[in-house]
Amino acid sequence: MKIYKLPTGTLLQQENQFLLGPELDWDQLLAQENLKDYLSAESHSWTQISDEEAEATLARGILAPMGNQEIWAAGVTYYRSRTARMEESQDAGGADFYDKVYHADRPELFFKATASRVSPPGAAVNIRKDSTWDVPEPELTLVISPTGKIQGYTCGNDMSSRSIEGENPLYLPQAKVYAGCAAIGPCLYLTDEAIEETANIRLEIFRDDVLAFVGETPLTQLKRKPKELAGWLFRANTFPIGCFLMTGTGIVPDDFTLAEGDKVRIGIDQVGVLENHIEKI
Repeated sequence: MKIYKLPTGTLLQQENQFLLGPELDWDQLLAQENLKDYLSAESHSWTQISDEEAEATLARGILAPMGNQEIWAAGVTYYRSRTARMEESQDAGGADFYDKVYHADRPELFFKATASRVSPPGAAVNIRKDSTWDVPEPELTLVISPTGKIQGYTCGNDMSSRSIEGENPLYLPQAKVYAGCAAIGPCLYLTDEAIEETANIRLEIFRDDVLAFVGETPLTQLKRKPKELAGWLFRANTFPIGCFLMTGTGIVPDDFTLAEGDKVRIGIDQVGVLENHIEKI
């Protein structure tokens, strides 16, 4: 099941059927403990539309599939991320910290964004004017209930100012948390089953409509599994309306920095494709 948040309603994709429904309160919606079952029951009175009508509806624009939930993120969950963080922070003396986190029992978890800092699909995500090295980080993002249950998944873009973080690991909040620092979407993929570990995450960056970077990684490379990360996030923490957790990246563009006007496309098998363009603030 997939659910899309529309400017004036809701679109539900259930198997090969599309159902158009009213606007929902997404704080109340994501506070449901059995979200998939709740939507199955709630959508009985919704209007069935054709594939063509659904495609046209989505083409008119969609919103980030969230209410006022917080987005959190995990770091150094892929070996590739560990290596990149060690390289970028070597001059600052922080390389050993990332190696220790990769092998430690406790993961790196950090606050990423409030809803006001999240961009919807098709809109701009931002890079900072005081940063010289900026990359998108494509991440499988967990949809988590108030009790810590993983209800589904979405695509996440954890924008990162690598020059700021590399200067000093204590600058992580400035490198990660700012206006337009994240995007999620295009939908929530709701399932009672864990996402297949063979699923691939793919990143494409276009400059002047020319493919400038491409990378791909399977979820088998994710060292810390989603259930483990969710469990750590909910230790000594509460989320009354649920939350999102980005699970880290295994694709790190080296010798590349984003520029205004670039287009970033993130695709995850079973979930969908999230596309945004770059602006500088």
